[in-house]
Amino acid sequence: MADTTPVEVDTDVYDRLAALAADRGLSLRAYLAELTAAQEDGAALARAARAFEGAVERPGFREGFARDFGGPTAPTR
Repeated sequence: MADTTPVEVDTDVYDRLAALAADRGLSLRAYLAELTAAQEDGAALARAARAFEGAVERPGFREGFARDFGGPTAPTR
């Protein structure tokens, strides 16, 4: 088993998290692990989106992207 550490939360928050976990058929531990992974994935996706938005501003990027992947070359803003 992985190392564990206690986390203190308000009773109301604990009860709400436990109910959400139960609705999904998960233990609170498993539910919190899923929430953590989802938040990490969301943060990574947001970083990738910001990087892509920055990249499309580079001269020639849109044309190269359209050439390699298809699609319009004009900005859609």
